[in-house]
Order: sequence, then C-alpha cells, then structure tokens
Amino acid sequence: MGSRTPLYDQHVALGGKMVPFGGWDMPLHYGSQLEEHHVVRRDAGMFDVSHMQPVDVTGQAAKPFLQYLLANDVNKLAEPGKALYSCMLNEHGGVVDDLICYYLAPGRYRPVVNAATADKDLAWMQDRAAGFDVTIRRRDDLAMIAVQGPNARTKAEPLLPEAVRRPAMSLRPFHAAEGDDWLVGRTGYTGEDGFEIILPVAEAESLWRGLLEAAVVPCGLGARDTLRLEAGMNLYGQDMDDATDPLSAGLGWTIAWQPLERNFMGRRALQAKREAPDLPRFVGLLLTGRGVLRPHQRVLLDDEPVGETTSGGFSPTLERSIALARVSPDAARADELSVDIRGKAVPARIVRPPFVRNGQAKIET
Repeated sequence: MGSRTPLYDQHVALGGKMVPFGGWDMPLHYGSQLEEHHVVRRDAGMFDVSHMQPVDVTGQAAKPFLQYLLANDVNKLAEPGKALYSCMLNEHGGVVDDLICYYLAPGRYRPVVNAATADKDLAWMQDRAAGFDVTIRRRDDLAMIAVQGPNARTKAEPLLPEAVRRPAMSLRPFHAAEGDDWLVGRTGYTGEDGFEIILPVAEAESLWRGLLEAAVVPCGLGARDTLRLEAGMNLYGQDMDDATDPLSAGLGWTIAWQPLERNFMGRRALQAKREAPDLPRFVGLLLTGRGVLRPHQRVLLDDEPVGETTSGGFSPTLERSIALARVSPDAARADELSVDIRGKAVPARIVRPPFVRNGQAKIET
C-alpha cells in the first residue's frame, strides 16, 4: 500500500479505481477514462495532484542557487507570481526532474517536483545547496488540486478565498496569485486552460466538495495521461530521465543559454551534445496504419531501427493513435516512418506536437 493524499477517502467514496503510482495510491479513473478525458476538453474536470511535491526555496541566495540548479533561468521571473518550466540536470546533462518554479517574492521561490522523484529531488537540491545561503523546505502541509478545461476557471472562481479570487481571474498563463496560504497558478498539464491550486491540507476536502457541487468532474491518472500526450507534454521516466538530456527530449526551449557566464549544472555537457551531428530528434507520430502506439516500440526507416517511441496511446480527441518518439536526425527528415507493432511494420507520419490544444486538433489527420 502506498501513501495516501488528503483526498483518498473522497476518491474511494466516488468509486475511484485506486492504483499504485510513484509510491502513492491514486485514482486511475472513476468509471470511464474516456468520459473524463472528454469532459476536460469540453467543460471542466479536476485532478487530485497532492502527490506532487511543493518545495520552498528561501534566503538571500535563493535566486543564484536556482540559477545554478536549473537549466532555465529564474532571472526571467521579473515579477512575483510569474512561473517557468525547467529541467533540473545532473553533471552529464541528464534530467534529474522537470518542474514548475514559481517566484513568490524576493528571496522566495516554490519549485513543484514530481511525485515519484520527490525524495531524490530533495536530496539532490540539499546536496547542491552547499555554499549557498538558502533554506529548502519540503511542504508536506500543502495539497494540490488541478482544475482544467474551458469552463474550469469560471467554475472554480466562487470557491477561491477572497484574497486571491480577483487576482486569480486576471492571471495570464504561467502566472500565479498568492493569499491566505493558497497559491493559484494558471498552469496545467492537459493542454487546456485552468488552475493548479496549492492550498493547506486542511482545506483540500472543502474545495474538492465545492468543485463537485459546481459540476466539475473528478478525473484520474488515465485521462491525465491521454490529455498530456495529446498536448505534447513530456512525462518524466518515459520521455526523459537521468540518462536523457533535454535536447534529446524536445525540451531545448527550456534551456537558457544566455547569459554566457551563467554556469548552470550540466551546461558543459549540454553544449557538447548540442553540437553533435547525431543528436537525436524528438518528434510526434500519427499512426496511419492499424494498431495502437505504446511506449518503447521500435521506430523504423526502410525496415531499419532508427529510434523508439517514448510515450504512445490512443487519442480520444483525434480518434487516432499517436506517440512521442526519439529518432535519428535522418529519420526526422523522412516523409514517413513505420513502427514495429508486434512484429509488423505499421506506417506512421511525422507530425509536430502538440496534437491537440484548447480542444482543437493542431495536426491534420
């Protein structure tokens, strides 16, 4: 049995099919993964993501510490409330984890790291903090609920504390409002608009119940995965890991190469990889033959292996099978590839993710 979020009893009461995930017991779905997927694309759904780990980094050296720790540059966070997505790298350029970092105030930042890697991440951060005047605090007193979909913000608005309600409704994407120990960010992992709400554990059940009464549909891990795949968003442990650099995972845009003097962890190794002619390319695939794409299937060019799928599955929105894949540079320039599905080479077309955003197909099917 894994750890339980503060909303575990709510999931069981609603008929959630509980499964182990990253050391936690989490709902896979509440009856229909397909319906949960569609409700996020068309209306509003909510996810208990309290297994995610907020970490407060504070102190006079919080900014230079994070500038060293992260491949993206927190100096881009010009005003409190702004957030950025970044990879945290090891010395070889591999991805220790990917995260969102919120800038709360001068000397106050809140990275939010993945559930399965939280213990590893905290140890990594503490080890790297030697020599910096910073305090790193694991916030186990906080829960997290994501409300996603075209009607998500409107349905959530009346349930927000007065201190953050108006600021939250005027947020631009990748900004957050803080008040009454709540942090409401206009961020998400579905390709739809909405909020990720970090709040005290004691108040999580009340918010969850309020959202239920507002006809926000509870959604599980299954829908979360198909939604993020359609949105072309990476999953740690599948699309990248400690041995995979962000350049090979389609995350080159998250690396801040300027200023040149910022010596972030893994920079030297990344620079060497960046100039390598055989650097793998990260692409989207749309299956044009019959079958279902899954992670770790061989990708073929003229019947020769040229890479593999990293994430894959059936897209409920497109009603087609899609995947993210890491392939050779030559393969990335090909008009058509194929994927080895149970020993059969099934044709697939290279496309540029995202596949779906804001309820609309972004590729031709």
